[in-house]
Amino acid sequence: MKSQNNLFLNLDWITILIYLAMVLLGWLNIYAAVYSEEHQSIFDLGQQYGKQMIWILAGLFLAVCILVVDSKFYVAFAYHIYVVIILLLIAVLFLGREVNGARAWFEVSGVALQPSELGKFATSLAVAKYMSQYNFKMGRTKSYLTLGALITLPAILILLQNDTGSALIFAVFFLVFYREGLPDIILIGGFTAIILFILALLWSQLQILILLIVVSLILFTFLRQSFKDGIIGFILASLIYGILFGLKNIIGFDATPFHLLVITSIILVLVFIVYGLSKHIRQAWFVLLFFIFSIAITLSVNYFYRSVLVSHQRDRVDNLLGIKNDLLGAGYNVHQSKIAIGSGGILGKGFLKGTQTKYNFVPEQSTDFIFCTVGEEWGFFGTTVVVLLFLILLIRLIYLAERQRSSFSRIYGYAVACILFFHIVINISMTIGLAPVIGIPLPFFSYGGSSLWSFTVLLFIFIRLDASRTKNLR
Repeated sequence: MKSQNNLFLNLDWITILIYLAMVLLGWLNIYAAVYSEEHQSIFDLGQQYGKQMIWILAGLFLAVCILVVDSKFYVAFAYHIYVVIILLLIAVLFLGREVNGARAWFEVSGVALQPSELGKFATSLAVAKYMSQYNFKMGRTKSYLTLGALITLPAILILLQNDTGSALIFAVFFLVFYREGLPDIILIGGFTAIILFILALLWSQLQILILLIVVSLILFTFLRQSFKDGIIGFILASLIYGILFGLKNIIGFDATPFHLLVITSIILVLVFIVYGLSKHIRQAWFVLLFFIFSIAITLSVNYFYRSVLVSHQRDRVDNLLGIKNDLLGAGYNVHQSKIAIGSGGILGKGFLKGTQTKYNFVPEQSTDFIFCTVGEEWGFFGTTVVVLLFLILLIRLIYLAERQRSSFSRIYGYAVACILFFHIVINISMTIGLAPVIGIPLPFFSYGGSSLWSFTVLLFIFIRLDASRTKNLR
């Protein structure tokens, strides 16, 4: 009895109350999103809001079960849970039901379960388990390979289900690794790859190559802290290109500006190699690796864009970047969502009075685009309240993670915060046209049992670990 009382007192009730508030607001907005005068009761089990009530009650039951289980269970069985979910991800490829082009669902007696949602907390547990071992060190090659395998395996299996959005979520674990000592350069490399991916879609290869040469020379100047070396580099690049351009006109060989820049780049790479070998200068090798890495990323974009992304995903990216402007096709969802949010004004149209919502102008309005219902009916005030609730939750999770005595609990806590952060930012950005539509739910708001249950399990495992923070969980 005393142990149960201590658990009750040690629970972080601020986080639990925020969770309950968001689940309740999500339920009300699902009701508003699909409201019908023929089915006015919010408890109508034949409608989405009635079913969501069942998911919520089941989620609360799951939360209670998680809290009464000893916290050491999650440490001891972290790998076992991970393996079970991996097996489910494999099984769904063969036995799953296809929805919207993705074979990602099990259906039993009318209840659908999406294993990819469960993969988030399972991978978080496995990563926390591995990184909390006594002999773990971030700088080792073995550590990088193992962590890479832990997050890549579920991501690949989910990608094979044709669910690219859910697979991308696993990239957020690099933020967790960064907190635990991942070198800055790797994180910077990740952001550089994202920028280059976008530029490769918007710019020509000639423009990108010019940019990379300029950036490489500026980077070398900065690292060497020598303006003289930078000037010499720019003069050398200009001379090489000028000589090649002159030879082109004199000899008359057929070469485009892009070909000339490629030859210039090759010569500059050789110069960096000779310079680095002769002077033993690390900066030259670093810039050389940056240049080669950037070229490799740029050249791989076309393959990834054409071979990995399916046609409707490419169309969404094209619309986001302004390459296409298809308001009646791939850009329709986002266009209607922005109209709905904008029409809400400061205070909104009022509960159940959203015209964009009521007349089904916004597809998937109770799932991926639930935030536009908040914007239309509650306006800027309502969206601000929702965003502040999420912000408070994220700040609270980081605070809780930092106060953990167990490295397992701290790492898992950061995984929870990062996964929620990714979902919140990407989902809201989707609805206002700042990110491509990749089909990921808004935590605790979007309709669906798998989504709600996975976020509930993800969050309440950490709440349970925090309640036992004085114990040595490692």
